[in-house]
Amino acid sequence: MHIVLHEPEIPANTGNIGRTCVATDTSLHLIEPLGFRLDEKSIKRAGMDYWEHLNVSTYINYEDFCNKNPGAKIWYATTKAKHSYTDVEFGPDDYIMFGKESAGIPEEILVEHEEQCIRIPMLPKIRSLNLSNSVAIVLYEALRQQGFTGMETEGHLHRLDWK
Repeated sequence: MHIVLHEPEIPANTGNIGRTCVATDTSLHLIEPLGFRLDEKSIKRAGMDYWEHLNVSTYINYEDFCNKNPGAKIWYATTKAKHSYTDVEFGPDDYIMFGKESAGIPEEILVEHEEQCIRIPMLPKIRSLNLSNSVAIVLYEALRQQGFTGMETEGHLHRLDWK
């Protein structure tokens, strides 16, 4: 799987998303401009010591991303979509794009991909969920559909055994 962040603004969100990507063996793609530098302490703090294990790529803009990932199947996560993220079938090599915290994915991109736009259902009184929470919700649904391939699905106690 691939997570794409279009112009992310908040380093802590990107750090948290990076940690989720490491935990799920998911690639992270960052489309500039970014609202922070990748070497900032805050992004590494949010990603903890996992950031060095992250498969991350950066692009100068959306066109650069598209040129370097030809034929990519991209889902566009937006509050403006008609379809829920649970209504689609994700493939193991799909890309899921999320927009910047203050404005989402530009509408110029969305209108070109209406059938690939997906949303997380929520009450109308809230504008949107936190970006890192949104990524986790949609990514884990995509991974569930793939059967959590290669992931641990059972936990183990540290000191005691389950009865």
